[in-house]
Amino acid sequence: MKNLVVVVGSLIIAFAFNCFLVPFGILSSGISGIAILLGLITPFNTGLLNLVLNLPLIILGYYKLGKTITINTMVCVVSLSAFLYVIPVAAVTDNILLSTVFGGGIGGIGVGLILKHSGTSGGLDIIAIIVSRTSSFSIGLLLTGMNGAIVLLSGFVFDWEIALYTLLSIYITGKMIDTIFTDHVKLTMQIVTTKGDLIRNELLESIYRGITITEGYGGYTQEKKDILMMVVTRYETLHVKNIVRKHDEDAFINIYETVEVDGKFSVN
Repeated sequence: MKNLVVVVGSLIIAFAFNCFLVPFGILSSGISGIAILLGLITPFNTGLLNLVLNLPLIILGYYKLGKTITINTMVCVVSLSAFLYVIPVAAVTDNILLSTVFGGGIGGIGVGLILKHSGTSGGLDIIAIIVSRTSSFSIGLLLTGMNGAIVLLSGFVFDWEIALYTLLSIYITGKMIDTIFTDHVKLTMQIVTTKGDLIRNELLESIYRGITITEGYGGYTQEKKDILMMVVTRYETLHVKNIVRKHDEDAFINIYETVEVDGKFSVN
């Protein structure tokens, strides 16, 4: 199911690129934006360039974000590259401002869906997620900041009016991502389980958050339980739940929003 959502998100992104942004030379965010730029000034297809440029960052994601996210990212990069290859470049409207707004917004919806289901669209998404895990910056804000270089590139290669439209598109994409996927919200998770050691070991290997463990017992069964408490981003909750359910289908998980974190948020 998650892979299906990732593929649908990739289709949405490709539609935004080829039907709104590319016809006017407007770049998108991240590695895809660089792929669009190279596709406009070279004979190579944008989809193929997107795949080649993403490969090194996918390898980085495997070591930093884990196997599950990397697999979903691979699904996204391959499907996005394929959709960019097969969807014809044809403008939906001849109004460049409308194309900028809708291209950025629709693209942000696609990226937000992918992030919400434990994947990334590759490229700078991977770097943004890694940085956001050890900081208070949202993914949308980080992507907007890093994409400043793409705006400068579009200004030098094309003209500064196109660069301003690119900046607007990237900003709208970032805001849409944060609307759909509020990764920067911190959540406290309490996990009551009989498999505390197994869950603890896997969480520390893949989540990189501090965990506090206390002992308790069931009020009805009086069975000994481990209570694991950790603060995570909203992005990480699904991954934590998958790990818990992998080891203990009967575990009790309580999740609530954290107003403020004062202290070391990451174990790194």
